[in-house]
Amino acid sequence: MAKHILIADDDEHICDVISFALEKADMQVTVANDGKQAVDKFHAKPADLIVLDINMPEMDGLEVCRELRKSSEVPILFLSSRDDEIDRILGLEIGGDDYVTKPFSPRELVARINAILKRTQQANTEQQSDHIQQGKLSLSPERHQVSWNEQIISLTATEFAILLLLVRSPNRVYNRDHIMQNAYDNNVYVSDRTIDSHIRHIRHKFNDCGCESIIETVHGVGYKLASC
Repeated sequence: MAKHILIADDDEHICDVISFALEKADMQVTVANDGKQAVDKFHAKPADLIVLDINMPEMDGLEVCRELRKSSEVPILFLSSRDDEIDRILGLEIGGDDYVTKPFSPRELVARINAILKRTQQANTEQQSDHIQQGKLSLSPERHQVSWNEQIISLTATEFAILLLLVRSPNRVYNRDHIMQNAYDNNVYVSDRTIDSHIRHIRHKFNDCGCESIIETVHGVGYKLASC
């Protein structure tokens, strides 16, 4: 079935450009022109992914993301006209999966969307191992489920892919490039800061469940799974 993408942006021209590119890639599109519309339309017809502008009337993109994260882990790709590091980190830390700055290439945007959708599908259908246990940490790739000390933890598709990579080789240290290659398609580049932000977000979620350290930083090298 064609993937359903919700585009939320108050610039009609941007919506038209993205819609054309996505429909050409055989995806279904719904458009919202402000934040409130985005929330309402998502609840009326859930999407497989949301392209979400940060600067919108009614509710801005960060508010929309916070609202949707109360009940859904739908992948979110942020758009912004501001190439601002604080915006980028904040957007990812509240539950975004990726970030694209305007102006952007429609081809790159479609590539990033396909990469996120691919990760989501792999996380939902992977059959290699139904259950992985490391101490108090438990993962089920097939069900896309993670728990710590029997407490369920909600991770985005990107966060799950990163954690799964570390769990499958718990003694190995992965540099950012290797994490990027496994969490994203090879034709999609993200900055080191983006990987760091995802790691920080994973740590925060586990910390809320009483796990003080789930991912260990090996300075000058990269990241590895901490002792569980």
